[in-house]
Amino acid sequence: MRFLLRRLGFYLIAFWVAITLNFFIPRAMPGDAVDAVLAKFPQLLPPARKALEATLGTGNQGSVWSQYLTYLNHVFHLDFGPSLSNYPTPVTTIVANGVYWTIGLVGVATVIAFVVGTGLGILAAWRAGGRLDHALPGMMFLQATPYFFLALLLIQVFGITFHVFPVAGAYDGINYTPGWTWPYIANVADHAFLPALTIVVTSVAGWMLQMRNVMVTTTGEDYVVAAQAKGLSDRRVVLTYAARNALLPQLQGFGLAIGFVISGALVMEIVFSYPGIGYLLLNAAASKDTPLMQAIFLLITVAVLAANLLVDIVLVFVDPRVRAREVTR
Repeated sequence: MRFLLRRLGFYLIAFWVAITLNFFIPRAMPGDAVDAVLAKFPQLLPPARKALEATLGTGNQGSVWSQYLTYLNHVFHLDFGPSLSNYPTPVTTIVANGVYWTIGLVGVATVIAFVVGTGLGILAAWRAGGRLDHALPGMMFLQATPYFFLALLLIQVFGITFHVFPVAGAYDGINYTPGWTWPYIANVADHAFLPALTIVVTSVAGWMLQMRNVMVTTTGEDYVVAAQAKGLSDRRVVLTYAARNALLPQLQGFGLAIGFVISGALVMEIVFSYPGIGYLLLNAAASKDTPLMQAIFLLITVAVLAANLLVDIVLVFVDPRVRAREVTR
């Protein structure tokens, strides 16, 4: 429990630092958000400037400290104001839509890559020198392949040449209405197949290599050798003794990967024009949409911290060494 409380305190401090930086960095940048909005709506009258300054929290809004307190109040109420590039749509509405698509695509693809890569790593280590172990260098070639190269290759082969899968967007907006209907879900899955395949193919070898290396070390430990000497089945030795302990470092890496799911696979989303958080962040940066960028950066920070805290909680329950260190302190 003390371990979790210390980690929670660390994450709260990190969260406060991220919020503070998120407040000061945009204010140190040149330019004015109000001018950006007025440039897009030249028909607005001069009195509209004061209304926009009050809405966006710019201009003469008191001291920096009072602005900071107001900003904290807005953050904890999830009020980031209107988007500059999609004015007057609220930032939270835009971000919520992007998170929906990113988690559905990048999150699911990351979980699939982790499960498949971890399973293959266990088999490759237990049967060292076998066919799967020898295939690892070739799979690492895919790991080193840039997202955009493989994505463009899949688009050319399956999208343009054979017309098997669509190559852009999340669904056919003209022919399908969003909802929990089978035609819509099937169309979404059809659009997500190539982006998901890109993530899985370029990620599975990394998970496999990491798990294989840890498993090779673990299988040489005394408790694994003792389990084999007792005559236990290979399946029980692999899963109960070797893989269970080798999985702990893998879980830590998976926690980081899940945390960064919110940021999306930026290059992949750009290539496929997929409306996730990564693609949204690119458009926000291109249009200098400061409120939207602030919300996305803060969301990514929270996701990473929350994922790491979740991994810490899991480690306390599955790793007796963590609990033992707490007892000795």
